Amino acid sequence: MISELIEKIAEKQNPTALGLDPHIDYLPSTMLKGSDPESSAKALYKFNKELMDALCDIIPCVKIQMAYYELLGLSGMKTFFNTITYAKKKGFYIIIDGKRNDIGSTAECYAKAYLDNTEADALTVNAYLGLDGVKPFIRNRKSIFALVKTSNKSSGDLQDRLLDDGKRVYELMGDMLEDWGTSTRGKYGYSEIGAVVGATYPEQLEYLRNRMPHTFFLVPGYGAQGGTAKDVAGAFLYGVGAVINSSRGLMCAYKKHGLPAEKFAEAAVAEAISMRDEINSFI
Repeated sequence: MISELIEKIAEKQNPTALGLDPHIDYLPSTMLKGSDPESSAKALYKFNKELMDALCDIIPCVKIQMAYYELLGLSGMKTFFNTITYAKKKGFYIIIDGKRNDIGSTAECYAKAYLDNTEADALTVNAYLGLDGVKPFIRNRKSIFALVKTSNKSSGDLQDRLLDDGKRVYELMGDMLEDWGTSTRGKYGYSEIGAVVGATYPEQLEYLRNRMPHTFFLVPGYGAQGGTAKDVAGAFLYGVGAVINSSRGLMCAYKKHGLPAEKFAEAAVAEAISMRDEINSFI
């Protein structure tokens, strides 16, 4: 539930998420025992575990991007599920980033697969199919984060289009999510239907925060995609309301600091502390 994420953020005084989107090139060569999918998947799991071991006392949340695991077939999906299990053991709030969408029984299958049948707490979804593509994902004690204003450069091709009533498409989507989540609002006033709003569009981010006061935000685009602590400050009201994701910025922090790849976990800790302190200085 979103309330659990809020409490974990408050406990660590850190509104950030570790994005576990590991490309094989990020790993130290000493971890790789072969180039086949099974060997690669095992190396990714070791990489994930070491990052989570190093960061579990600093960062409250992990976001696991499915594509990097699906790429490696059955071995990759085993690592995906093992990573969820290990993240739960380490006390993280877990978001599966799969951006799933469909309607009816197909959406129900996705919801059961990734919300009912894993220890994950939340799943990203694409709500642009409408309410019947979202309802099946609303589960007891689970949350979703639906796409509203995404961080990619061409998001405006659709999301910034003006409608007949003067709204932008992303505004309409935000209004719909705020309305759909009314009955699921928890003890801190936020609903279980969160929103994905990118750090790369700070003006829209702040605008949507004020327009969607009961919707918790997942904010990608920090760090490697160009988003800064100042950019994400608008995602918060009174210091609450969002979790800011960094993937490459943490996983590849050793590159930024000119360290050997074997120092990836150590570098990630230093970067995570810097990220936390910078964001907190603005909110």
